[in-house]
Order: sequence, then C-alpha cells, then structure tokens
Amino acid sequence: MYGASISKDTISRITDGVVEEMQAWSSRPLQRVYAAIFIDAIYVKVRDGQVGNQPFYAAIGVDLGGRRDVLGLWAGHGGGESAKFWMNVLTELRNRGVRDVFFIVCDGLKGLPDSVHAIFPQAIVQACVIHLIRATFRCASRKYWDQIARDLRAIYTAATAEAAWAAFEELEEKWAKAYPAIGKLWRSAWEEFIPFLAYDVEIRRVLFSTDEIVKVRQAVA
Repeated sequence: MYGASISKDTISRITDGVVEEMQAWSSRPLQRVYAAIFIDAIYVKVRDGQVGNQPFYAAIGVDLGGRRDVLGLWAGHGGGESAKFWMNVLTELRNRGVRDVFFIVCDGLKGLPDSVHAIFPQAIVQACVIHLIRATFRCASRKYWDQIARDLRAIYTAATAEAAWAAFEELEEKWAKAYPAIGKLWRSAWEEFIPFLAYDVEIRRVLFSTDEIVKVRQAVA
C-alpha cells in the first residue's frame, strides 16, 4: 500500500516476538488476594473454515488497593459458555498464585457457583445485576420494559435484603399472571443476587455488574 515490502522472515520474527510476550503475560504470577474478580464470556467472530461466534473467557481482578487488571483471556471451545471451562480458568488463576478472593462477580450460568466454590471455597458469588435485568426484559414484551425497570430498581436499590425481597414479592404479584418466568428467574438467582446488598453504596457500585468485561470485548473487537 505504501510501497514497502516485508520479507517472510521479518514477519515470522515479529510474530514470534508477539507470541512470546503473550505467553509471558498469560502465565505471569498474580497477587495472592483480590477484593473481587469479574468473570464473563465474550463472543468474537472467528474464521475456522467458516465464520462463527467463539467464546473467549475473560477475568478482571480488583486488588485491595482498588486497581483493576485483566488477569487473562482464554479461548473457549464450541459455541457456548461452559461452567466446566470456567473451573479450568479458576484453577489456572489459583496455580498462578491467587489464594483468596472476597467476591467473584459473574452471570447466571448454570453450575458456575459450584465451579467457583470448588476452587475458592470462601469466595462470595455475586450475580451480575445487569445480566439479571436484561434476562428479565427478555421475559416480557418491550412495551412493558419501562414499568418493569421501575419495579426492578426498587429491588436492587433496597436498603437491605429483606426490603429487596418485599419489593420482589410486589413485582412478582404484579407480573406473575402475564409473565410467570420473571418470578422464577429471580427466585433461582436470589442467593447470588443479595450479597452486595449488605454493603454501602460505593461497594455496591463496584459489584453491580461484569460490564468491565465489555471494555475488553471492545478492545478485542
């Protein structure tokens, strides 16, 4: 394009250098303790014979000083997120030096809390509230989203877990006839939803969502 030519040997040396740096980064030692680790799968279009979405597993750690760091990115297999693959990822983080995590913030993938506790038994699993809200909207007609959003806000901004449950019961009673799936969704996620309600507003904001992973997806894309 600019009249320059690069030999195959030069391209090979550059590629080898990049691969070595990536390998060093992905195997670097990590801190022993993290205040929180956010985990989520991001989907990237990959050409492997044909173009398709492939999951990449991302983990972002927040240390005790509040600093954020991408702990790793792992290419998954198949077309969907897997709790078993997450167990492998968490095992690798432990092998790289992580000994304790206060919170692991994740989506509502079935089996994921069990995978977390198998590797970090003392960690508190916090469901991503944004994922829950989006999943709730998928249960209902778009024309009711504004009303449902107001009802949901009363749950996730409640002063206590007890107050949140009372707000949830009001929401469930209001929408149960038209959209019974909403109540089932929140009941199944409740134990992983409520931990952040025990903390003040600043900590709640940190634990509210895995959307930090979205920034990684945008960088990868």
